[in-house]
Amino acid sequence: MKQAGAGEPGYGRQLNRVYRAYVACFVVFILSLSWLESLGLSREAIGLIFLLSTVALYAGIGIISRTTDPVEYYVAGRRIPALYNGMATAADWMSAASFIGLAGTLYLQGYNGLAFVLGWTGGYCLVSLLLAPYLRRFGGFTIPDFLGERYGGHWPRMMGVLASVLCSFTYVVAQLYGVGLIASRLTGLAFELGVFLGLGGMLICSFLGGMRAITWTQVAQYLVMLVAFLLPVAWLSVKQTGSPLPQLVYGQQLERVSERERELARDPREREVMSLYRHRADLLRSKLENPSLALAQDRALAQLWLDDLRQLPATPEDIATAERALYQLPRDEAGARRLWSRELEEAESKMLPLGGMPPHAQPYAGDPAGSAAQQLDFQSSRLNFLALVFCLMVGTASLPHVLARYYTVPSVKAARNSVAWTLFFIALVYFTAPALAVLVKHEILYQLVGTRIDQLPAWVSAWSRVDAGLIHFKDINADGLLQFNELSLGSDVIMLASAEIAGLPFVISGLVAAGALAAALSTADGLLLTMANALSHDLYFKMVDPSASTARRVTLTKVVLLMMALIAAYIAALKPADILFLVSAAFSLAASAFFPALVLGIFWKRATGPAAAAGMLAGLGLTVYYVATTQPWLRSLFGLDGPVQLWWGIEPISAGVFGVPLGFAVILLVSWLTPPPPPEAQALVERLRSPGQA
Repeated sequence: MKQAGAGEPGYGRQLNRVYRAYVACFVVFILSLSWLESLGLSREAIGLIFLLSTVALYAGIGIISRTTDPVEYYVAGRRIPALYNGMATAADWMSAASFIGLAGTLYLQGYNGLAFVLGWTGGYCLVSLLLAPYLRRFGGFTIPDFLGERYGGHWPRMMGVLASVLCSFTYVVAQLYGVGLIASRLTGLAFELGVFLGLGGMLICSFLGGMRAITWTQVAQYLVMLVAFLLPVAWLSVKQTGSPLPQLVYGQQLERVSERERELARDPREREVMSLYRHRADLLRSKLENPSLALAQDRALAQLWLDDLRQLPATPEDIATAERALYQLPRDEAGARRLWSRELEEAESKMLPLGGMPPHAQPYAGDPAGSAAQQLDFQSSRLNFLALVFCLMVGTASLPHVLARYYTVPSVKAARNSVAWTLFFIALVYFTAPALAVLVKHEILYQLVGTRIDQLPAWVSAWSRVDAGLIHFKDINADGLLQFNELSLGSDVIMLASAEIAGLPFVISGLVAAGALAAALSTADGLLLTMANALSHDLYFKMVDPSASTARRVTLTKVVLLMMALIAAYIAALKPADILFLVSAAFSLAASAFFPALVLGIFWKRATGPAAAAGMLAGLGLTVYYVATTQPWLRSLFGLDGPVQLWWGIEPISAGVFGVPLGFAVILLVSWLTPPPPPEAQALVERLRSPGQA
């Protein structure tokens, strides 16, 4: 089939004209909404316009780009210019976790949050050096495609399909969770309805046009994301320092944040709040010693209070409050245990300076020169930092939906250039996220802390209504002022509320939400297509019915895509965990399953099919086991009680640090114990290792 457009200068010029027109229309759209807001257009209307126009745009691209050609559907005709593929890959990569969660993680963790920036950026260096050129030289459709051809037999391909579905499904749940948060904030709709509304536009795009539609949608999405991310942080920078370049004032504001953190550590009001939380923690520990008795006592006291109010001339509001307090008590002992355990965890953090958050500029927790406990905390923090960087680097180089993008370019040279462009487009956001975290923390510390409770900005109550896990506060010392330890911010709200924190018009808040929606949808598109391709192309076409027509293959892909999307949306509606954990878990799963098999498959001719299947199964199995037995939500799902047993103190988010070495070891060992691969497999390796010839 002729690859129309591959290497044709006119094709690139046509794309440039199209996206210049798109940028112009985008600017006019934002200015028009700003004008309408000044005339009195309501926030709800603005939010609905942003949501519907975003979904309509992506759906429209899907309709225009619809196709039944398998080469177009699976790999966009292999004709995407490097510049645009780099932009599309950046959008594919810029997930809800990157756009929504990165700045929030840096806000909460300070220096330790830089592990995400280092890991994700370093991962693309691995992609450029170890994988992208060689996979493009191979020229298949999917990553299981490569595994099946390189190792031969069905088992490596089957393991590739299983791993693709597992890590992509985990990843896509996180994206749809982000869609629900954004849609509910934009429109006021219920979280669950927001999930399925956002899903509709995404499905039209990926369902009709496959990789071709997804690519052009992702380019459009990246432009929205870039403006939405950079504008609030630039405005905050101007507001605080007078400079529109936040990267240049990062160090200056970090010093001011550190100074304010030291002041709060000595503040008497903060110490009073910490003391009250320490008392609350002691009370919760005593309740958890006998939750059944404690629950009965709480229920009796709540009922007595309600009865007394009913006998007195109490106001209806007081009676309603007492009824609500009785109703909100846990229904049984198990529920009480779960609730009080969560409350105890919060109280134990709030009884520490800065609510348990490390000072922003402190490299690791603890003190290498302090007490034995402080030295242990330091060692554990440093080890987890390095483990997370490793998992994110290797996971980035193993994600099947990212690697599949390098099948879409015309040549090996274009694949290399595409990786370089991807790094550039990602860096525009990643180098800004640390500055945003510091600027928001400066705003919280200097403008919000110490404010009267009844004078808090509107964004605080607005986001708390969306999800109490995003923002909640309690005046525990009843002084009418907000102390830092009385405020809890979830990581996801830092970026989503950045425009409101900066004091920008609501149109910009809508733009930020649209950018976050674009980030979630762009990644979800690629993930859904990856799962559908793995099941329809690799499982059905390659293993069940090799004679299936192209139309049947594409149709089956669309059906599978729809089914996986609906299942993922249902799981996302249950709010299983925060976005960043789900995404990071997907990285560990991808790293442990794919990285050893891909690297050894490219660079070691002696690697065999049984070894690859065994290594993928071992690495993936160990990672899944560790996450399932250490992550709180999964432990609760599987009914696991008792204390969590961490291996060398490694958090479940970095489970891949165990799976990857095991995968390498198993492939090496089994390869030496099994007959060498056939000559055609070794010849394939020789061809792959000369990518410059393509």
